[in-house]
Amino acid sequence: MNFRITLNYLQKITIGLLFLMNLSCEIQACEEPGIYRDLTKAFQNPLDVRVLILSEQKLKALPEKIGQLKNLQMLDLSDNQLIILPKEIRQLKNLQELFLNYNQLTTFPKEIEQLKSLHKLYLSNNQLTILPVEIGQLQNLQELNLWNNQLKTISKEIEQLKNLQTLYLRNNQFSIEEKERIRKLLPKCQIYFE
Repeated sequence: MNFRITLNYLQKITIGLLFLMNLSCEIQACEEPGIYRDLTKAFQNPLDVRVLILSEQKLKALPEKIGQLKNLQMLDLSDNQLIILPKEIRQLKNLQELFLNYNQLTTFPKEIEQLKSLHKLYLSNNQLTILPVEIGQLQNLQELNLWNNQLKTISKEIEQLKNLQTLYLRNNQFSIEEKERIRKLLPKCQIYFE
């Protein structure tokens, strides 16, 4: 009888400790400097914001004030309902990673071409039909994800992306000839069509 009480007591203590450890980790993640998950809080200290995670918030638009986040390095807008981006996004000169997966973009956001520090750009699962010539201006881009769009061709200017290491193009509408042409434009890049 004593053994069962002790074992039961130890199990309750263990579960309680695990709960407290998990809670502590969640609190630390929320309080980590520079990381924000709420626009209102981010705009209270715009120059402190390094990472802004706004995924799965059913956003239909971004406020023009987004341009105030001058030190922003990573912006996650995936899993929203965005159709366009505000022109002020081009003021984010320090932005290195931009996630726009699972939105409703039908055209390549021209504002992105001003983001010269961009290393990663994710536009998968949108409704893009054209990748414009401006893509060639993203000279520091290393990773570009365009999976699950409606692309049939890619502009020749993509060959200007000399630092591009990985290009994801699965589930688009490329012909065999177009796939071959893209491979020739980017001979040093790992390209995924499948």
